Amino acid sequence: MIIARGQAPLAAKRDTGGAEARAPRLLEQHLLGVARMAVLALDGHGRISHWSSTAHDLFGIDREQALGRSLTTLLRLPQEHRGAFEPETYGHVWCGACFVPRVDDGELAEVAWWVYPIDRPGAGEEGGVAGVRVLAVAADLRRLRDEGPGIGMGDVLVVSPASGPLPAATGVRLLRVEPALVPMAGHDTALLGRRLAELLPLMGPAAAEALTSRVLGMGYPAVNLSVTVRLPIVPYWGGMPRALRIRPRPGEPEPEPPDGSLAASSRPRGLETMKVRDRFTFLGEAGQQIGSSLDHLQACRTLAEVLVPRVADFAAVELLERVVSAEGEPRQGDLDETALMRRVAVAHDDEPGRWDDTVPEGEALRFPPDTPFVQAMATGRAVHVPRVDRRHAERISAAFTDRDLRPLLTGRALLVVPLIARGQVLGTFKLLRKPDRPGFDELDLATVDELARRAALCIDNGRLYRREVRVAQELQRTMLPADPPEVPGARVCFRYRPAGQAAQVGGDWFDAIPLPGLRLGIVVGDVMGHGLTSAAIMGQLRTAVRTLAVQDLRPDRLLRQLDGLTRMLGDDYLATCLYAVYDPVTRRCRFSSAGHLPPVLVSPDGESRILPVSPGPPIGVGADHFEVVEIDVEDGSQLMLCTDGLLERRDRDIEQGLEELRSRLAGAPRSLDRTCDDLLESMSAAIPADDVALVAVGLDGIAREDIAEWDLEPEPSMVPRARAMAAAQLAEWKLSELSDTVELLVSELVTNALVHGAGAIGMRMIRGATLLCEVSDDGTDLPQLCQADATDESGRGLLLVSHLAERWGTDRADDGKVVWFEHALP
Repeated sequence: MIIARGQAPLAAKRDTGGAEARAPRLLEQHLLGVARMAVLALDGHGRISHWSSTAHDLFGIDREQALGRSLTTLLRLPQEHRGAFEPETYGHVWCGACFVPRVDDGELAEVAWWVYPIDRPGAGEEGGVAGVRVLAVAADLRRLRDEGPGIGMGDVLVVSPASGPLPAATGVRLLRVEPALVPMAGHDTALLGRRLAELLPLMGPAAAEALTSRVLGMGYPAVNLSVTVRLPIVPYWGGMPRALRIRPRPGEPEPEPPDGSLAASSRPRGLETMKVRDRFTFLGEAGQQIGSSLDHLQACRTLAEVLVPRVADFAAVELLERVVSAEGEPRQGDLDETALMRRVAVAHDDEPGRWDDTVPEGEALRFPPDTPFVQAMATGRAVHVPRVDRRHAERISAAFTDRDLRPLLTGRALLVVPLIARGQVLGTFKLLRKPDRPGFDELDLATVDELARRAALCIDNGRLYRREVRVAQELQRTMLPADPPEVPGARVCFRYRPAGQAAQVGGDWFDAIPLPGLRLGIVVGDVMGHGLTSAAIMGQLRTAVRTLAVQDLRPDRLLRQLDGLTRMLGDDYLATCLYAVYDPVTRRCRFSSAGHLPPVLVSPDGESRILPVSPGPPIGVGADHFEVVEIDVEDGSQLMLCTDGLLERRDRDIEQGLEELRSRLAGAPRSLDRTCDDLLESMSAAIPADDVALVAVGLDGIAREDIAEWDLEPEPSMVPRARAMAAAQLAEWKLSELSDTVELLVSELVTNALVHGAGAIGMRMIRGATLLCEVSDDGTDLPQLCQADATDESGRGLLLVSHLAERWGTDRADDGKVVWFEHALP
């Protein structure tokens, strides 16, 4: 097989009877059965150093997303085929076929592979691919069978390496496989050269024989073959007359030239109309290229590129600074000499780097009021200078004291055109033509004026889109938690990947909420739909969950309360939600689900399992009951919660994705950050169709020696015993310096439980980031902080607690209430 870069040469429109006219036809006939191939290159570390555009079509991955990444992690290759692409094992010629799911949509593609080791330490750094170790060629095997030349997997691809860089344009094309081109033992160079010359007549026998000699001598792929074809040339008739000629309607006489300088019969018929039509074609193609990007700065660069050299020899685009940053609306008051502008694009047809120091991109500018640039913005009309004389060039150049613009301006035609969209001036672009080129005529002025209107609208749309994206991203950023909380006995890691469209924020949310008793509330949810409305609903639900969670409700009661609040907001508010509470003291987790995916628990020994959490009805449908599942967890376990964006793909359903998540989490537990990154890399598409939210929790527990618990008898004598037990425990923890304050606070809480509580009384002290003390009883009435008068005999206990403790509070428990305080450690 021979791989050739680029498109098939075009055949000449007329047959002159010579070999040059017939050769393109012969070549075109031989190339009727071509098939597009993808070219990939891997460096010595197994990372992708080259990715052709055909590879994007085959695998659904952009070049920017592929470069620098490992091919085995980028593509879900079968295990038995990964050795050909891993640095530890590759280094041999390999060919085969396998099914690879596309990254963008998950559709399975049957891919044929040809892999060749290449070691080119002498490749140049400038423009080349230095240190290439492996060249891989891939093709859609189904298309080869159905439409292409029909390649058997036993065929061997052997051609010689290119001395220059690997092809970076449109991919490669595969010529029809000829038996004589498959190098076998006994084939000589002349035989292969003659057969190659028959396939590529314009190459010639000498070049074909030299190429095949390298094939047999080195055995490496050649990725660049080219031929030259002479095309017909349309003669140049000079500039258009100032009065455009319009073809008359049928039956109307041909109009006479207005000045009589040139008879209609002396000029080819329809030449002027052809030129007008050509300008309309140029406007359509240029407008399409400029509007192909929603980046307003990229639109400016495209504008400069399409103008050179078709319309001018030099083009520069300057925008107001407010437009560049997209932070505000341009104001009419900015259109004077104080207006801060920025040059965002420069294009010219001189030698590369010719004007980089004179007119660099990204430069901030302030133009004097008497320059054409300010005049064009102030009047809203183009400023045309047919020839910039030396005096005019010196006046413009004087505004730039640190450089000399006269060589760029003197003797050239200058055209400064304002960019105006929706009644607002965005900036200008200037065009220059060299002295040896005709100046701008009326057709040029009309063409540039129309192109300026189209380009200004594209630039303004890009500016508005960028601002909308920034607002959407800021809205989403403020609604989601920034950093996970630091709580004793647990570690939390968040990951969030938005959907593919930047401006379409989603309704996925997650949170980790510290609760009384050193417990941790974990929530993950998904609002139905996308857009700002879903994001706003998500923000309301997240706020509601945090408000309900601090009341220390059971998970099922919290979801029931959340469902009621959601139905009050509106009938169209629907969401799934999973809420969990982890107690690091008792080593237990409680779960309750409202139509959400179950979590996955990984034990310390690497065993993973999907927890049997029953998915109740979604939030917003009016459910009256949600089930609670309580599970004991070991220290060192990891809990993983996610939204369906991680699991849903076209090639698998939710159940299959959940099982794949469980299998990927199995094994020795890794760090939470690495686990989350690996899951996003392996299970989520590069451009996901839905938001992806991940919450990973390390369940470490609190050491037993940091917990002390007592059961107290409900009698007055227990108050001094409680103080004595607290002091003894502080001494054991070497915190005796806190005894005076802690004993006083313990005395107040125990007395309050004895007077206002009911049933048995318990006391617990936990040493963590702070010292936590809890006193519980069977009473249902929560104590209230009140302001005692001077004559009152009671009511000052909780006031004293609020002044001495760092934090304090009251919470309902399953069988009563808990009053607690926290004291800072020394």
